[in-house]
Amino acid sequence: MSASGGPLSRDRFLPLAVLLFIGSGCAALIYEVVWFQLLQQVLGSSAVSLGVLLGTFMGGMCAGSLALPRLVGRARHPLRVYAAVELGIGICGLLALLVVPAVGRVYTSLVGHGLPGILLRALVAAICLLPPTFLMGASLPAIARWVQTTPRGVSWMGFFYAGNIAGAVAGCLLAGFYLLRVYDMVTATFAAVLLNALVAAAGWLLAAKVAYQPEPEPAQEAALTVHRPAPSTAVFLVIGLSGFSALSAEVIWTRLLSLMMGASVYTFSILLAVFLTGLGIGSAAGSAIARETLRPRFALGLCQLLLSGAIAWTAWIVARSLPYWPINPTLSSGPWYIFQMDLARAFWAMLPATILWGASFPLAVAAAAGPGQDPGRLIGRVYAANTLGAILGATGSGMLLVPWIGTQHSQQVLVATAAIAAAISFWPSLRLQFGSRQQVPRIAVAGVAAAVVVALVVTLPGIPWMVIAYGRHVATSSSSAQVLYVTEGMNASVAISRWEDGQRMFHVSGKVEASSEPHDMRLQRMLGHLPALIHPQPRSVLVVGFGAGVTAGSFVTYPGIERIVICEIEPRIPPTAARYFQREQHDVLRDPRVTVVYDDARHYILTTRETFDIITSDPIHPWVKGTATLYSTEYFNLCRRRLNPGGVITQWVPLYESDFPTVKSELATFFEVFPNGTIWANDVDGSGYDTVLLAANGPLRIDAAAIERRMRTESSWISASLGEVGFFSATDLLATYAGRAQDLRPWLNGAQINRDRNLRLQYLAGLGLNNRLGNAIYQEMLRYRKFPADLFASSAQEQAWLRQSLGFPPQDPD
Repeated sequence: MSASGGPLSRDRFLPLAVLLFIGSGCAALIYEVVWFQLLQQVLGSSAVSLGVLLGTFMGGMCAGSLALPRLVGRARHPLRVYAAVELGIGICGLLALLVVPAVGRVYTSLVGHGLPGILLRALVAAICLLPPTFLMGASLPAIARWVQTTPRGVSWMGFFYAGNIAGAVAGCLLAGFYLLRVYDMVTATFAAVLLNALVAAAGWLLAAKVAYQPEPEPAQEAALTVHRPAPSTAVFLVIGLSGFSALSAEVIWTRLLSLMMGASVYTFSILLAVFLTGLGIGSAAGSAIARETLRPRFALGLCQLLLSGAIAWTAWIVARSLPYWPINPTLSSGPWYIFQMDLARAFWAMLPATILWGASFPLAVAAAAGPGQDPGRLIGRVYAANTLGAILGATGSGMLLVPWIGTQHSQQVLVATAAIAAAISFWPSLRLQFGSRQQVPRIAVAGVAAAVVVALVVTLPGIPWMVIAYGRHVATSSSSAQVLYVTEGMNASVAISRWEDGQRMFHVSGKVEASSEPHDMRLQRMLGHLPALIHPQPRSVLVVGFGAGVTAGSFVTYPGIERIVICEIEPRIPPTAARYFQREQHDVLRDPRVTVVYDDARHYILTTRETFDIITSDPIHPWVKGTATLYSTEYFNLCRRRLNPGGVITQWVPLYESDFPTVKSELATFFEVFPNGTIWANDVDGSGYDTVLLAANGPLRIDAAAIERRMRTESSWISASLGEVGFFSATDLLATYAGRAQDLRPWLNGAQINRDRNLRLQYLAGLGLNNRLGNAIYQEMLRYRKFPADLFASSAQEQAWLRQSLGFPPQDPD
């Protein structure tokens, strides 16, 4: 063969093609992270929105893998086609930065609820994601035409796939731990575009070095006499079931493991990187096996059978092993030590199954391959079948399986699914020939395998309630608590427990979100009563986050309030809280003024036309992935636009499980939008615990006498509700004042502002969640506090009482 164009020359450059695919995969994962963050700011972060985004993303890849071999003839040089595809992806990446905000503005003007709203979200996702994901799906079939459908060629297709996954691992870690942590989504996008440009340029230059001799087109193939067996439909079904089980497991295991590791952006990056690493290792191993084996379909079936055991292994490890590792995350305030431990736990749990899923793809390609086939069409069909199964798994597990039957039974379904895929693959070898004794050993082996699978399904354990309740602190939490209720919803897992002293805890996804303990009750009542009393005459209220319902219930005590809208993302939370915290929440769900909206709060505030006198926001901790959108300047500006003139907003900010940069970022971001913002402390015996930020849409003046009068005369429920948490007068309540924006300006100088384009807060908070600096932060804030005589519209006597209550020296008579 000639050095310029023969097969030997082409084979010599195949490793370079694998390197190109590594760069392509790295760029693709960066885009995926960025696009999902961009679109979730428009469509919301609920399970429905995430399902729409995942379905559209993978649907585009599925369509691209099927369409390219039909749209582009085999005569074109595969590397030039691949280079054009990569260039197109880069162009789409740049356009996304312009298109998503524009489409978002149109969406917010048209959005509705129910099925029409879901369809509109799907349309927005399709406009933004289908063009680039179509091209991403087309890249593998494009370059696959550079090889032939021989065992050696099929093996190289698997190595291309493995290289793509290796690049995805790098992109996942690069985006999650560096680009988005240090820079923003624009910089991350430019980095991905640069990678696409480099890959496209390298592909084009390589095409000029290596000649390409195309195989005959399909029309010409029909005239040939070579026998080319059609790929078996059963192989496509098997790889589709494999994709279903893989993405279903990824959704379920990410949910369960993030309970134990903390659902930060870093945890999600670690889990995704481990999952992809296993796929890459398996794909490389499967490619090597595909080159040597004479029975690829049997090897594919064996992979699925072993997967039944591997899925069960992960379920056992997650439920019976990892929760009992003696890990106390607060022993090290340095996050990188915890990340190493999380990485070890993730590998220990997920690696066996992910390797087998990775090996399934090249083995499926080998099982479906025949001499002389179009490599692009072959790998496109296998990839499409796998991706279609992945779409069903990713969307169905989170939106249907887990809310319907829970994570334990969902994993049982996956064990059975893998066994069914194995049976389909083995079926040609198991078909009985009546009277043949040669089938007896095969039937016996199949019977034993079926019995083992049944045993695995029946004995598969469920996640302990303590993990749902205490998450990453499960090893150090008291086991004396009694579980009252556990449920797994579409967006979160919920547990109710009772301690020996009778206090009830409300747990959401591994965290205590509310309780009947005095300090928690005081915070929840402050979030409601502070704005309700400071606003002179509130009529409408929006409550962001239901929790135990105590904050929402505080507004029930005000007869002048006519409408209370509660926005909650998890439908299981309000009825559960109403059952166990009915007295503390004043039976809020039965009040005729109350409307509960089940939606992502950001999405609701973005799309509603209603305005309110009060907005009170008690979201989950800022270190939880996705929560930073409820602490950004854009979110606070949305809230300001939904406030009536003179309206009041309150926002919860925790001091515990945090550090100085995180708290400073939260305060500085809020104060940038509300420069008249104030801070109100919920301390525990004088030590800092958490705070309430309060501001008004306009000038803020607090009339202590009017507050005292309303507490005494407007409704007996108001004074009773406040008295239960230790506020017996207006002075008691106002004595929680801890500072305001203008006084803290020197302290907050240089604080990082959390904006939609960087979501800096979730990266800061994720690094500081193991700290115990709440009191140090609180005392540092108090150093800047000054008595705000211009803030309180009160008599001299009331001013004196307030000064004394706040610890300020008496004012000089003159």
